[in-house]
Amino acid sequence: MSTLEQWLHDQSATGRRFYLVLDSLGQLDDRNALVSELGAQRYRNLYIGTPAEPLAKNGPYLFELDSFDLPTLRSLIASPERNWGWLASAENADLDVLSTHWRERLVTGERPHQAVYRFHDNRVFARALAYLQPEQVPEYLGSMASVCYWQVEQWTITDNPAPGQYPSPAAPAWCHTPTPEATFKSIQFDNTRRYLVREHTDKLLDLAQQQGIDTWLRGQLDLAHTWGWQEPDSIHFLLTQSLLAPDYAPPKTWLPQPNETPAMHFDRVYQETLYWQGDAPV
Repeated sequence: MSTLEQWLHDQSATGRRFYLVLDSLGQLDDRNALVSELGAQRYRNLYIGTPAEPLAKNGPYLFELDSFDLPTLRSLIASPERNWGWLASAENADLDVLSTHWRERLVTGERPHQAVYRFHDNRVFARALAYLQPEQVPEYLGSMASVCYWQVEQWTITDNPAPGQYPSPAAPAWCHTPTPEATFKSIQFDNTRRYLVREHTDKLLDLAQQQGIDTWLRGQLDLAHTWGWQEPDSIHFLLTQSLLAPDYAPPKTWLPQPNETPAMHFDRVYQETLYWQGDAPV
């Protein structure tokens, strides 16, 4: 019996309910199929009611499951390397209570420096659980009694020592989880690729006629890393401008100058681009 099968058996024996946290990005067809199969009362969009609501159409969903004998669910479980999310169990937990718990942990920081915390990505989720002390796990998992998730090529289980309702702490420990560089690059690549496929489909199709999309994207992200451009705005600028370039690469004038910090470098290139595009004062 596999780790996942054993977990499902053990949780069923306790009479707990099952839940699925699904990352919609890359799984829109699966999400829509589950919405249709389970009905409106069995799921919640976790971006609704949060500062991330404008992104709700691609937001993570929380599903309450009454069976694993669903074609879509079987397909997801058979391909955990897609990093689609994770599974959980809970005793007598209301779907709205669980949704509120995760919505309170979704957006971190204060305006204007807020960011979405991607707990719905099983790699982010797994790193947090590996980093947290046992006494910190209940604040993170809330009413969920046990979770099962894909981590480094295998299913992993974490039990909650004290399931219950907890307020989100002012300085959540899980937001300070160290990220190995290789893991960070993998997540950044996956998320960026999904965004480009969704928002710049036509440009990517044109690019694909000349070179491999994945090779190009890795090269652009490596270039951003070399230049020290790690903020989302600077990476977005580099990618979108490169997609507009005839050779799908930034011009040589974008190379950093001597004694130029990453911030100075980006500001110079950004202002020059605005000028040549006619969007900045002379």
